[in-house]
Amino acid sequence: MHSIRWRWGLIAAVLLGAFLFVLPSIPVVQHSFLGHILPDARINLGLDLRGGIHLTVEVDLEAAVRHALGLAGQEIRSEARDKGITVLKPRLTPGGWLECTLLGGEREGELDELLQKRFASLQVERKEPVDGGIRYLLRLTESARKQIHDLTVDQAVKTIRNRVDAFGVAEPDIRKQSGGRIQIQLPGLEDTARAVALIGRTAHLEFRLVDESADPQAAVRGVVPPESELLWLVHRGPDGSETKTPIVLRRETALTGEYITDASVQFDSFGHPYVAMTFNTRGARLFEELTAANVKKRMAIVLDGTVHSAPVIQERIAGGRASITGQFTSQEAHDLAVVLRAGALPAPVRVLEERTVGPSLGQESIEKGIVAALVGGGLLVLFMVVYYGWSGVIANVALFLNLVLILAGLALFGATLTLPGIAGIILTLGMAVDANVLIFERIREELRRGLSPMAAVEEGFSRATLTIVDANLTTIIAAAILYQFGTGPVRGFAVTLSLGIVASMFTAIIVARGIFDLWLHRRTPGAVLSI
Repeated sequence: MHSIRWRWGLIAAVLLGAFLFVLPSIPVVQHSFLGHILPDARINLGLDLRGGIHLTVEVDLEAAVRHALGLAGQEIRSEARDKGITVLKPRLTPGGWLECTLLGGEREGELDELLQKRFASLQVERKEPVDGGIRYLLRLTESARKQIHDLTVDQAVKTIRNRVDAFGVAEPDIRKQSGGRIQIQLPGLEDTARAVALIGRTAHLEFRLVDESADPQAAVRGVVPPESELLWLVHRGPDGSETKTPIVLRRETALTGEYITDASVQFDSFGHPYVAMTFNTRGARLFEELTAANVKKRMAIVLDGTVHSAPVIQERIAGGRASITGQFTSQEAHDLAVVLRAGALPAPVRVLEERTVGPSLGQESIEKGIVAALVGGGLLVLFMVVYYGWSGVIANVALFLNLVLILAGLALFGATLTLPGIAGIILTLGMAVDANVLIFERIREELRRGLSPMAAVEEGFSRATLTIVDANLTTIIAAAILYQFGTGPVRGFAVTLSLGIVASMFTAIIVARGIFDLWLHRRTPGAVLSI
């Protein structure tokens, strides 16, 4: 009797917790008094059930490599200058090499030693004598290229996830694929254009000084100073129209957005939105030094190659705060703040595939999935009652509780229910019945051997349990592999399959055994076990 109390105590605790996590997902309960006191965990619907946006983007890995080479060139020149070695400004060749020119050949050995010790990720392809020096052609080693590729994709995934989280999408599925591709699924989102703009925006922010000595109109005709660059200053009118004005900026970037720690939407005295930014300690110091050294000069704020504003620096700006103005709408200002706060993408991304799943299609999938579950479950219930009698009723009770436990597990772990996930639930219901069939057939065999109902139940459960555990463990291993290497819908199938296996073992071995024990201890003497 002690074992029965222990078993029913465990069953009661598990089922109470299961119902507490399942009830909040029922629409009627959500808006009732119970909805305010129950846990907040709910079953999330996947893209194929709820509708939303599916994107596949490709990261420009070669752009990341070129950026790494450019930074390496700046570091080579800086460290060589510290050692008294004169290296002309490095540049990238069209073939993807880094070109550095050493003035004078007498210090060739020192530069070679510097490259070997400090720049092991670079290899010298060849050296060529030029007028007054030696030209080095460098490129990244294969291991360095692979490391940059991996880090770039990982950082892009993290940045996109930060942006999507700020967008307010519940249960997004963002994962990297081979070839620098990233798959993004955003359930419940319908504004495709805004999602693409937010995710694909590089958000490379630069503060650059305006070249006041250059003539913008001459720059339009192609006359641009060597150390400067022609860009366009965008003006937006009250009606949303845009006009572009040529502006010449210094090529050297005075400050970048990598030092930004926060960005938010603010409103000026006229009610126009703008984006306020806060720098970290180093960024605040650099910004203060920049503004102090260039009072009464114009400084352009450049985002992804577009100049949004070019105000005159009136005085030194301390405190690490700056702003971007440009006649934004509230939504544009909000999205800009999101991408700045989430960080810039390490390389440009290109949308390869864009697909929208409507909520009506998702609702149709849910309805058909429910019908399939009801038909399959109804046939199982009928078969068990006809074939096993009262014991079949016990199996059906365990079957219903198995479904409750699966749904509770989805809500508890924040998993996403997909259409393949519904298939996984239906499959595990069949597997749950299979476990009961193994136990019932073993009990029948023991009864035919002449054992009493109590002894037959004891032998049936003890002998069948090991077989059930062994069979289900192999299925869990397969489900774990599907979850690790599968995409969103496949992972949804793996999740429900794993939860269903655990739930079926609990209901078949613990719950069904508890009901049998309760009946056996309360039955009238001589009563026959209906199985």
